[in-house]
Amino acid sequence: MTGRAGSNRPIFFVAAAAGAVLALVAAVNDSPAARADDYERPPIDYEHGPLADPVTKLRQRIERGEAQLEHDAEHGWLPSLLDELDVPRSSQMLVFSRTSLQRHRISPRHPRALYFNDDVYVGWCRDGDVVEVSSVDPRQGAVFFTLDQNDKETPLLARQMDRCTLCHSSSQTQGAPGHIVRSVFPDRSGEPVFASGTFRIDHRSPFARRWGGWYVTGTHGEQRHMGNVLAARGSDPENIDREAGANLVDLAGKLDVKSYLTPHSDIVALLVFEHQTTMHNLLTNASYQTRIALHQEAELRELLGLKDGEHSESARARIRGAGEPLLRYLLFGDEAPLTDRVRGTSGFAEEFARRGPRDSRGRSLREFDLETRLFRYPCSYLVHSESFAALPPPMKEYLHRRLWEVLTGEDDDAAFAHLSPDDRAAIIEILRDTLDGLPAYWRRTDH
Repeated sequence: MTGRAGSNRPIFFVAAAAGAVLALVAAVNDSPAARADDYERPPIDYEHGPLADPVTKLRQRIERGEAQLEHDAEHGWLPSLLDELDVPRSSQMLVFSRTSLQRHRISPRHPRALYFNDDVYVGWCRDGDVVEVSSVDPRQGAVFFTLDQNDKETPLLARQMDRCTLCHSSSQTQGAPGHIVRSVFPDRSGEPVFASGTFRIDHRSPFARRWGGWYVTGTHGEQRHMGNVLAARGSDPENIDREAGANLVDLAGKLDVKSYLTPHSDIVALLVFEHQTTMHNLLTNASYQTRIALHQEAELRELLGLKDGEHSESARARIRGAGEPLLRYLLFGDEAPLTDRVRGTSGFAEEFARRGPRDSRGRSLREFDLETRLFRYPCSYLVHSESFAALPPPMKEYLHRRLWEVLTGEDDDAAFAHLSPDDRAAIIEILRDTLDGLPAYWRRTDH
């Protein structure tokens, strides 16, 4: 590895102004190699740092005898694991492209099942060797585990490092361990036709590019997606039959749905999943970049002559550089519009919306729109997550201020033109009632 920083990293001081030193540090840290390597060293220490994610907590409960997993004859540890982690079965999504750890187990007739809640992602293959789990730690981001399906007596949630981060840590995940949702052109075996390209998917993606290699149950009117169908044979794999995959509510003719916990691959679950994965990546990046900036600033504080509580321009720039993309995504900037009503099949939408929290008027950021956009109030529900709460104070202060500026209209940048006056007022009111730690200026009654 190259470019290691922190207490063991050499810092080359030059007989020049402190600004020149900061410029050198910034140049090194903005290089692709440095960004990809940042999380392996202090202050992040991804491999050895303490964890407080849901799966780590479950492991500790099992070790103390406070929890016990039950092995199921058909699905192994999966049902019990979902119950212990509070992951709803209604979140089930089925992906048949061969793009994961157990790709040899996956095909259009035997898709991989994915389940999720706000902090956990679980993957299961029929006759698979392991259950795959990704758990979001408030400080460290995505942490990966496997659970051996062949050991029917002593379930061990084993943490995985290079085996998972090889694919789940790249520029596609903000240079830190994270998640990627892809849409591909799958052939008859489920193998992606990579020559035709792939699409990285989140709430900004056009509807027509979504869900290639995925099953989709639900209705969506005249909108068309890439799900439920295979790539055309011959020299034109991009010419898929979108019509054949549209508005399906039953997958019985495509696979043995009885082999799965539910017969669904819910379209609303897919929409939420796509938003959430990128949101988690941006939260992790914001945490990492702020902690790294403060760590390096501390090493240079005496040289720079900084006062207590004062931050260098380099640190402020790094916080701003990670905070602005997070803010824009948090407020659903560039969200691809829906042009017809979307309805799921599994009850996921109703179960998800019930989880709150709600303001004094009964409103929640988890309420759906599903006619012109995903949510009724365009501010991510993950603002209530432990990952947001655990952001370093300078980043959280930055986001609180920027949210206030945007929602009150002090910042009228075109990037936030999608937020109507009613949207802005409702989001302010909901956050006032439901988000802990807001600064005093958020209580002003003139907004």
